[in-house]
Amino acid sequence: MNKLLVTLLFCIAGLAHAAADIAGVKYEDKTKLDAAELQFNGAGLRSKLFLKVYAIGLYLPEKKTAAADVLALSGPKRLHIVTLRELTAEQFADALVGGIRKNHTDAEMAALKDRIEEFRLAILSVKTTAKGTLVTIDWLPESGTRLSIDGKPQGKDIAGADFYRALLQIWLGQKPAQDDLKDALLGKPQ
Repeated sequence: MNKLLVTLLFCIAGLAHAAADIAGVKYEDKTKLDAAELQFNGAGLRSKLFLKVYAIGLYLPEKKTAAADVLALSGPKRLHIVTLRELTAEQFADALVGGIRKNHTDAEMAALKDRIEEFRLAILSVKTTAKGTLVTIDWLPESGTRLSIDGKPQGKDIAGADFYRALLQIWLGQKPAQDDLKDALLGKPQ
């Protein structure tokens, strides 16, 4: 009986450290981005047909439950993505660009065009993302959007808060990649 109780307590203690577990990907309550400490906002699973594509988590300076509030929030932010299957860089880049396009007018796309292409080229430089690849897309107010693959920055930082908002709208926009994923990133019960 005592061994069972001790084992149960260790299991509960282990769960207390992770804010979420999405398809085996653990998201912590907090993360550091440069000198800032960000709070876990929510996480979910991107699936297409019946395939698990990636787990994604959102970290913000403070928790928000409305997409408009997330998009308006100043300060650093992080999208933490872990691939759950192998993807070519082209598949990943095209899906992201398509998600931006779905949520923006032609005029807005024209204003973002050069930065979208710069971001796309940074992704394409990787060629393939194997299962378990960590992709972080950070907003650093002093320098811009930073794409990192497995902890290594790709390309240079891309200026403009409007560009990072455009990326966030892939998942949090009026036409999100997946409705239940939008809710999950906003910390809403599933």
